[in-house]
Amino acid sequence: MATTGMHHRQESAGSSGAWVSGWTAFAGVMMIFGGAMAIFQGIAAIAQDDVFITTSNYVYTFNLTSWGWIHLTLGVLVVLAGVAVFRGMLWARVIGIALAGLAMVANFMWLPHSPVWASVLIAIDAFVIWALCVGAGRDARTA
Repeated sequence: MATTGMHHRQESAGSSGAWVSGWTAFAGVMMIFGGAMAIFQGIAAIAQDDVFITTSNYVYTFNLTSWGWIHLTLGVLVVLAGVAVFRGMLWARVIGIALAGLAMVANFMWLPHSPVWASVLIAIDAFVIWALCVGAGRDARTA
């Protein structure tokens, strides 16, 4: 089987800035989506909206406004890292894994206030970590 006219170019992912495909693109899109959701979550908490549930008998309790600022900051950082991952930056993969892990912990602590939303964001962050960890090897094999 001949492959005429098709050349595969291998570039270093750390400095190429080239657009990516496969699981890395999935991770970038999900980071942007999850970060945007965390931004909305943070804004709603800062505004002290009435959409949040307050449970009195939970193991830990936190100030809603403080958690709003934490989610807003994490959301912005995750969106920025997601854009960099989508652009193919290697450093963004490492930062993305760390930020997704922090976002998972923050959303776990957020469970008393918004259980469904926090559970969805925990699942998105888990998919992001998985895609960032296996994306480089799978993308290289399919190229």
